[in-house]
Amino acid sequence: MIVIVSGFAGSGKSTLAERLAKKQGLKCVHASGLLRQLQERTASELKADEAKANTGWWESREGKAYLERRLKDSSMDQALDAELLRIAKAGDVVLDSWTMPWLFKGNAFKVWLKTSLDVRAKRVAGRDKLDEKEVQANLAERDEKTATIYRKIYGFELGKDLKPFSLVLDTDKLNEKQVFEACVDALEKWLKTQRFVC
Repeated sequence: MIVIVSGFAGSGKSTLAERLAKKQGLKCVHASGLLRQLQERTASELKADEAKANTGWWESREGKAYLERRLKDSSMDQALDAELLRIAKAGDVVLDSWTMPWLFKGNAFKVWLKTSLDVRAKRVAGRDKLDEKEVQANLAERDEKTATIYRKIYGFELGKDLKPFSLVLDTDKLNEKQVFEACVDALEKWLKTQRFVC
């Protein structure tokens, strides 16, 4: 089974990915953790089992500088996505990724967590003890720059083109438990419609 969870920063995708992986007995891989590893390692040295969610790091000065670097040099993103495709093809995984819903063409349950900028800013500010207005401005800038990276490399519109998704869930009025339960319910229904060949 392959599950891919996506959504902008602060939507709850990392938390959901971890909970779904635990419930389904699958490994969980956070693309942001692998991308961060690419600062210091080559693609062949990436360690998926060490790829943890980078809560708060992307909002740091170092994280912002890395985003600027990625805008100019797509090689890190392309190396990351090649590795994520390899991991996805191996199966039995939950991926927390912005690109895999569009790039992975195999059979997968793909979730987009739709969350307003206001709600995401409130969540991130509360989690990281930061000023909400500053967080909102940073998230808006990061959303646009990240979308620009993927538009330039792959031609898809992050957050706008939702065709690849099995489930698009508006999480603005849902708590973590409700999001998880809605996704588990949708996943179970989706599994009943799939034909698996061994």
